[in-house]
Amino acid sequence: MEVEGELQGDAALSRQVLERIFPDSRLTEGANLLVMPNLDAANITFSCLRVVASQGVTVGPILLGAAKPAHILMPVTTVRGLVNMTALTAVESSVHAA
Repeated sequence: MEVEGELQGDAALSRQVLERIFPDSRLTEGANLLVMPNLDAANITFSCLRVVASQGVTVGPILLGAAKPAHILMPVTTVRGLVNMTALTAVESSVHAA
């Protein structure tokens, strides 16, 4: 697993930007997980990325830190998003049941 510390969004998602501003980074490609400081930042970023980069395939948002898995469905969630979140929930449920 490749892990890097705090990064600006453009550096986290673009290898070219990352190499220019942080040449010693341990990442070999763009990030596939973004951690946000609060719910507002997460909602804004998720909405922007969903429209710009997702090509219609998204999983999330996922709430971390709760005693049990918690997933959030937004009013704009598509059928595909509902299926993806249901699959993730089923997998997590089987892991927590064991």
